[in-house]
Amino acid sequence: MKAVITVTGKDTVGIIALVSTECAANDVNILDISQTVLGEYFAMIMLADVEKLKIPFVEFADRLAELGRAKNLDIHVMHEDIFNSMHRI
Repeated sequence: MKAVITVTGKDTVGIIALVSTECAANDVNILDISQTVLGEYFAMIMLADVEKLKIPFVEFADRLAELGRAKNLDIHVMHEDIFNSMHRI
């Protein structure tokens, strides 16, 4: 099982560390990461393996969303199945 994690917001120190720390704490393995800074804005997409996730998927997604709100970031976690269904032509 995989998930797509997206992060957007104003660039600050520690965004990648914030997300990767929460992933590691819940046995989520980051498989791929792409990030860029556009002017003062940060954008990142992660592909993560959630097969060994310690908590329910929805709870993990909620935790990351809450971490994002606390840092004025928009963090979304989408299960691979939903992502694939949304982007099927």
